[in-house]
This record gives sequence, C-alpha cells and structure tokens, in this order.
Amino acid sequence: MPEFCSVERDGKITIVTINRPKLMNALHPAANAELGQVFDDFCADPDQWVAIITGAGDRAFSAGNDLKATAAGGGSVEMTPRGFGGLTSRYDNDKPIIAAVNGVAMGGGFEIALACDLIIASDNAVFALPEPRVGLAALAGGMHRLPRQIPQKQAMGMLLTGRRVSAAEGLELGFVNEVVPQAELMAAARRWADQILECSPLSVRATKQSAMDGMKAPSVEEAMSLRYDSVHKLLKSEDFIEGPRAFAEKRKPEWKGR
Repeated sequence: MPEFCSVERDGKITIVTINRPKLMNALHPAANAELGQVFDDFCADPDQWVAIITGAGDRAFSAGNDLKATAAGGGSVEMTPRGFGGLTSRYDNDKPIIAAVNGVAMGGGFEIALACDLIIASDNAVFALPEPRVGLAALAGGMHRLPRQIPQKQAMGMLLTGRRVSAAEGLELGFVNEVVPQAELMAAARRWADQILECSPLSVRATKQSAMDGMKAPSVEEAMSLRYDSVHKLLKSEDFIEGPRAFAEKRKPEWKGR
C-alpha cells in the first residue's frame, strides 16, 4: 500500500491523493518515487483512461519540495527519473491527467499542476514558483512550462518575483481551466473527467500526443507531417470504426480503447 498517497480506481478513472497534510503535502524523495510508481501503474493499465491528482486536507494541493528533508540531507535535491510528483519528467504519457488544486500549489506543487493537462482550482487555491526567494530555482519544469502556457511577460512576472497568484487570476492568465468553491472541487474534476470519457480514449491519446509533440516542430506544416504513434494506433483501431457507426445509428458509442 502507498505510504505517502492514496489511490482510488473508480471505473476508468484513477484518483491519486497526495497524503502528507500535516506538511501541506510537501514531497521528499521517497514520496516522489512512490508517486512515480503510481503513475507508472496508471499509464500501463489499459482499463484506466483518465487520472485526477489532488492533495489531502483543505489547505494544500502541494507546498512543493519538503525543505526540511532537503536541509536534513545536506541541501542536495534527489529527483526520481519521472520527476517531481512522478509527473514533471514524464514525457511519454498520452493519457490525460487532471490536477484538482485544493489550496496552496507552490514550487514543485505548481510544477506538478503545470505538468497535468487540465487544472481545476478551488476558489482558495494559490499558485507560485517562489524558489528564487529561498535561493533555489523551479527546476522541475516550471521555468519552461509556464512561459509556454501563458503570455511570456506574465510568466516572467511570476518567475522573477516568486509572487503568489490567486485561482481567479490563474483563470484570467489561462493556466487554470475552471474555478469552483472548494466543496465542489472533486465533483468539478470528475465532471471534466467524465466529459473526456465520452470521447474515444484512443482519439484523446492521439490528440494529446499530437498537440504536445507537435509543439516541438517549428511550423504547423512540419507538425502535421510528423508521425505520431497514437494516431497510427487510432487509425487501425476498432474505435475508429465504432465512432462513425454509432453516429449513423444514433446511439452512444461503446469505446473499447483498441
């Protein structure tokens, strides 16, 4: 059983809850390694199509790196191959992951959320990359993901000052998809997950891989000319036939994910 998180599988949805509420769900190397294994299992499970990650308690999604553990280790920061929270260096996952941010998402906690595909925030959520204020840097992808997800000047304003941004401002800037009252957060995240599940899982994965990998190309023309394994798999799938057939027969499609 996981020690630093809990995992619930509800139908085709995996719900991962970081479970260190007394430390505002800050993560140390052992917790990062555990989360890495949890998301390895999610990615490998053909019956799990969408994941939601959140934090235990009502104060924090994750306050980021456990600085006390870092100080006890002589200041060294040990990182697992899959990155902070098992997600920030996970570049080969084509399944959608939703961050349900309940409260503080600071440093590595914000970087986990930025590594997800959607961010649903409670109205008391707070986001920041405050590493420069403690002599560190947002090395788990924050310095690179944030300028790619919001306008550059706004991103640099956050990065260079370490300032805190509310959920409402995050929505305005564009890195938050929806803001809801805290009591409604998980229901809202489930609503987004359920909408994804209405779509073909292979179509969703082909779309995610194409969108993310295509951004590496210098032009739309070159992005469209690249080969995407998930697209190739979709075109050869049963779901590729089922979708148009269900539409013609005026019924809901029965997706198989193959």
